[in-house]
Amino acid sequence: MTKNPLREMRNQIVVLAFGLFFVCLIYRLSIRNQYVEYLPLSIAGQEEKWTEYIPENEDVLEMKEVTPHGDYVEVRLNPVKRGSSEAELRTEDGRSEALMLYRVSLFHTVYNRATGSFTGDDAFLMAVTAFCLLAGCIMLRCFMRLKGPGFYSYGAIYSAGFSLFAFGIGVTLLISTVRHLEDQAGYPIFSVLETVRGMGFHFMKLSAPFVVVFSAAMCISNIELLRHERPRLQNVLGILLSVLLIVGEVLGWWLNLRDFQGSEAGLIARETVQSVYTTVYVYFECILIGSIICNLIAARRKTAHDKDYCIILGCSFRRDGSLTPLLKGRVDRAIRFAREQEEETGKKVTLIPSGGQGENESMPEAEAMRRYLLSAGFPPEQILAETRSKNTYENMVFSKKIIEERGEGARVAYSTTNYHVFRSGVWAMQAGLKAEGIGSRTKWWFWPNAFVRECLGLFRNRWKQELFALLLIIGFFAAISVVMRV
Repeated sequence: MTKNPLREMRNQIVVLAFGLFFVCLIYRLSIRNQYVEYLPLSIAGQEEKWTEYIPENEDVLEMKEVTPHGDYVEVRLNPVKRGSSEAELRTEDGRSEALMLYRVSLFHTVYNRATGSFTGDDAFLMAVTAFCLLAGCIMLRCFMRLKGPGFYSYGAIYSAGFSLFAFGIGVTLLISTVRHLEDQAGYPIFSVLETVRGMGFHFMKLSAPFVVVFSAAMCISNIELLRHERPRLQNVLGILLSVLLIVGEVLGWWLNLRDFQGSEAGLIARETVQSVYTTVYVYFECILIGSIICNLIAARRKTAHDKDYCIILGCSFRRDGSLTPLLKGRVDRAIRFAREQEEETGKKVTLIPSGGQGENESMPEAEAMRRYLLSAGFPPEQILAETRSKNTYENMVFSKKIIEERGEGARVAYSTTNYHVFRSGVWAMQAGLKAEGIGSRTKWWFWPNAFVRECLGLFRNRWKQELFALLLIIGFFAAISVVMRV
């Protein structure tokens, strides 16, 4: 039985998450109630000037050991029972050097509300960092292993786009974690959480050159498209997307870099808005990047010459029955593939022109393609027209029925325009048809705008799933912003 890389990826990420969770749990159990605090001193090198560090409620926390280290003090506390307590480091002249606010949980885990540190936090940080880096590796490996019909899936988009995000988060977390471990007094847990909270903006800064170059290229191609075709909404999608990307990038920089003056509640609201906004922007940016990668690969992939059938996806034709350049390119590509396969392997391919009759069309699209195939000298016994379908999904469903009526185990390809290959493959998989795509070329100025339409079409039927995933991510980053200020 062939392994499914996407299912393996999901399983491996789940196993990784639970594995790291149990590592943290075992570490937490191994250190028992041991809690160590590192407090920075503004009077560095003058340890004799501080005198005491006493918890307010010794029935909740008790002092165990205090060790000076030049510019910081290492404090070991022992939790006694659940509750809250303050502790203050005082100098010999009575001046307060540090005030800490502690909370002891039911399981004797100590949490410092002033620094964000908690019992076993080092293991937790290392586990989260490892998860991001390893999850990125798992997703990238999955994407590299996607072959044949299995490549055409939403999982391919996610594994391509979000592996980059996971690596970005992982590397940034690694730097912050190492910095924290080297200087726990000067770089506390809250500093690491601040890095996590700003992860979306950090990724926006890293990807800004891509956004600028991509937007400029889309605008150039769109302007050229408008020189050849009449202005209408679907012909300016590239420009609209470019404007949204640039405006979104500028707004993200403005939200994150502007100064703030106001109340604590206002600061929490502002940081939450920053996290939510950058999360939404980066989420769709990753999907866009993943879509670009998948579409480019799909458009250039070469299909093995071992097929029994090749479905030709229809589109509109001229009133006189002749094919438009777009449709002619699809049919010619199928003919070329069939002849190349027969020359190379001796195996003949049955072509299935697929497409029903539109309201303003004189015949089904499949019939117009069939006539063109016959005029091009393609054998009539190797043509099976499918004339009922109204869209790409139905192309695949009804063509699959024709194929199944003629026997099981057939190898199938489909021919369409290069920008449409990936999305068509997704529809084929949803129709239960394992097929590989071959793409015909189109004008350079037509392809980018058509690609945007394809991206919109890909996710139009998955908006509920995308919204749910996005809300989970927003909730995570918003929670970090709130926790850091509570």
